[in-house]
Amino acid sequence: MRRRKTVSGAVIRPAQAADAARVAQIARAAYAKYIPRMGREPAPMSADYGGAIAAGHMVVAEIDGAVAGYLIGLPDRDGYFIENIAVDPAFQGAGLGGALLRHAVTEARRFALSSLWLYTNAAMTENQAIYTRFGFVETHRLVEHGYNRVYMRLSL
Repeated sequence: MRRRKTVSGAVIRPAQAADAARVAQIARAAYAKYIPRMGREPAPMSADYGGAIAAGHMVVAEIDGAVAGYLIGLPDRDGYFIENIAVDPAFQGAGLGGALLRHAVTEARRFALSSLWLYTNAAMTENQAIYTRFGFVETHRLVEHGYNRVYMRLSL
């Protein structure tokens, strides 16, 4: 995977082991606002980021050398699966989320996959709106592991 500049001036690069702690900080900051709505911590707040990095499934978005967002994604039988994506609240609205989603589109095409798919929590209405604006459509809802999940797909 090559380093690429995005429209926001960020660089998207493969995550390295040294990024795990920063990514965990970003996840905690980005997802904390959902705790009162969900009555518990969202799953990304306690995810194994070191494992995702070791597996080669994570990229980070850097601004001026500082990690400001990340995406965990991988090819799956049903398309390119976005397992987790988050942007540090201090950088939200700067186009990093869109840049990371466009990176996922590029990866899906690289693997000759015809779609992206993801799920988000039903309580995360802001995220659902972002994905809908990007072109995702809701496919179904499930309760899994105690979380009310909304599944969404973007056909390429």
